[in-house]
Amino acid sequence: MVKQERVGVVGFTGYSGAELVKILQRHPRVEPVLLEHRSQSADAAPFTFDGVTRLPWSAQSLRQGGLSVVLLATPHEVSLELVPMALQAGVKVIDLSGAYRLRTVDNFRRWYKMEHPQPDLLAEAAYGLPEFCRQAIPKARLVANPGCYPTAANLALRPLVSEGILDREAGIVCDAKSGVSGAGKKPSEKTHFSSVSENFSAYAVLEHRHVPEVLLTSGLEEHELSFTAQLIPVHRGILETIYLRTAEPLSREQIEEIYRKAYAGEPFVRIYPDGKLPSLLSVAHTNYCDIGMQADPRTKRVVIVAAIDNLVKGAAGQAVQNLNLLLKLPETQGLL
Repeated sequence: MVKQERVGVVGFTGYSGAELVKILQRHPRVEPVLLEHRSQSADAAPFTFDGVTRLPWSAQSLRQGGLSVVLLATPHEVSLELVPMALQAGVKVIDLSGAYRLRTVDNFRRWYKMEHPQPDLLAEAAYGLPEFCRQAIPKARLVANPGCYPTAANLALRPLVSEGILDREAGIVCDAKSGVSGAGKKPSEKTHFSSVSENFSAYAVLEHRHVPEVLLTSGLEEHELSFTAQLIPVHRGILETIYLRTAEPLSREQIEEIYRKAYAGEPFVRIYPDGKLPSLLSVAHTNYCDIGMQADPRTKRVVIVAAIDNLVKGAAGQAVQNLNLLLKLPETQGLL
């Protein structure tokens, strides 16, 4: 009989956490365990998890529950509290919040407006974007799952930056649109149905916390990137339209070839041919990032369109990719 790895999930009542449990329930090598932390876990509506083992979040559960890994689908303030306890119990952690993504206390202070209480863990954490960090993830005991916006932006931008083809002085504009589930389950005035329905709004302009993740992974400088997040009246999905210029005239076919070379053999990145462009429906409920492009060699303008499901490749699905790497399982297991 194939061994089942027991994997704990905290924050399973939220959108990303519930998506995570749903994926793990169909994973052939994993048994999900719901770790109940505080009273917020009592009400899981509209999600049900019949037949899934529940344990209280405690040092005893972590030490005696047979858990290989704990996945935290919690706000960064909660992750900062829980990660040290899990690591001290000898359990590896995949954190879906932004608590451990930014590497330095100065970067964290600037973007999260607070001091980081565990600078050593911040420096230690492996950034969990498998397409670029696959070698570091299996050796880590703490993996910082990327944000949803940076996942799409970095997969779209880094191959072009690495190839050195951009006119970086011309600047890069990333126009990023997200469904409402990206704001989490807790309601707010901005995410109320009456505020979102038949509306379209920008937010956190020039100060979005995901910007430094894009810079750190893509290799861009802050003055080179203009990033704007926008809320659209759909439940799930992210579509980013990225505008840039190349240093020399390049055709769409030449741009496409750069992507195909960069992502050859990558199971979750799909490159569109012939100027076709992805949409939210093309990636909904999948762990794919779809990338399409158009180019005008005459003006050196290039437009890249990248789409992901913010709850899957942007959160839970990517966390399972990282989980598979930590457990030395096939990376696509439970996701295809």
